[in-house]
Amino acid sequence: MTNTPSNNGSGTAADGTGGRTPVKVLCITGWCRNGSTIIGNILNEIPDFFHVGELHFLWKNAAGRGVNEACGCGLKLVECPVWSTILPIGQPQGSTLVEHADAVIRRQLGTVRTRHTWQVLGRGLHNTQIRAHAALMTDVYHAVAARRNARVIVDTTKIPGESALLEHLDGIVPYYVHLVRDPRAVAQSWSKPKEYVYAMGPGKSTGYWTGFNLAAHAITKRYPQRSMFLRYEDFIADPAGTIDQLLRLCDSAIEANPMTDRTVELHTNHTVTGNPDRFHTGATVIRPSDDAWRTGLSKSALRTVAALSWPLARRYGYGTAGVPAGDATKSKERR
Repeated sequence: MTNTPSNNGSGTAADGTGGRTPVKVLCITGWCRNGSTIIGNILNEIPDFFHVGELHFLWKNAAGRGVNEACGCGLKLVECPVWSTILPIGQPQGSTLVEHADAVIRRQLGTVRTRHTWQVLGRGLHNTQIRAHAALMTDVYHAVAARRNARVIVDTTKIPGESALLEHLDGIVPYYVHLVRDPRAVAQSWSKPKEYVYAMGPGKSTGYWTGFNLAAHAITKRYPQRSMFLRYEDFIADPAGTIDQLLRLCDSAIEANPMTDRTVELHTNHTVTGNPDRFHTGATVIRPSDDAWRTGLSKSALRTVAALSWPLARRYGYGTAGVPAGDATKSKERR
C-alpha cells in the first residue's frame, strides 16, 4: 500500500516518497509496560536496525519538560552525538530549543494523542497543525536513518495518534506491531515507581490499557498486510522465534536474529526514553514467566482490573488463571 502524500504544496512526488529513499519504521504500539523496550533493544542489535525508543517524547525530555533527560547512551539528549544533531531539525531561526520544543508539544497535544487516532485514520493531514507535525516527523525519521545508516527504525512510542500518522509521512513505510500484555501484569508493574517512572493505580492503568489497545487495534485493522498482533507472554515463551516473526514482518533476513535461545548480548543504545532497563547492557536473559502479579496485587486490585479489562482480555485470549487460554500447561512446565 502506498503512503498518502502530504498535501502541503511542497511538490511531493505522486508515489508519496517525496523523492527520498524509503525508510521502514517498525512501530510497536499498545499500552506501556508491555515489553516494547526490550524487544526494541534486541532488534537494535541488528546492523541495519536502529531503536529510537519513544521518539514522541524527544522534544519534551530534551527541553526538561519531562521526567527523563537521558539518552540510552547515558548522556543528556542535548549532549548525545545522535540526538544533539536531530533536535535542531525544524527549529525556527532565532528560537531556543525550549521554544521549539514547546511548539512541538502543543502540536502533539492538539493532533496526535490517543483520542485523535480515529481522526488521523479517517481524515489524514486535515489541518495546518498536523501537516506541520507530519513534516517535522518526516524529516526526523529520514535524518535518523541517514545518520545511523538504518534501513529499519524501531519506534516504541506507543502513542496511537503518532502511529496512525506514519502512513502520511513521505518516504516512510510503516509496519505495525500491536503488543499486548496481561492487564494484571501491567497493573502490578505500574504499582511501584521505578527510577524516573512514577506509580499508577490499577484502575487508571487498566483504563489506559483498554483505551490504548482499542486505538492500536483500529490501526492494525486498517493496515493488516503490514501488521502483527503479539502477546508479551508469547514473546517470553519463545523470544528467538518472536524476533524471527518480526524480521519476516518487515522483510528482513532471520539470519540476522541476535538471540541465542533465551539470551541476547545488548550494547549501548540511543533510546529517547522507555523502561529504565534500557540502560542495561551485556548478556541479557529473557525470563520465561510473568506472574509476579499473583502475589503483587491485592484482591481488590484484581477485581478492579478484571472489571475494566474483561472484554478485551477475553478477545486477547487471557483466561481467568492469568495466562493465555490454551497455554496453562506450558506455563506450569516453565515454572
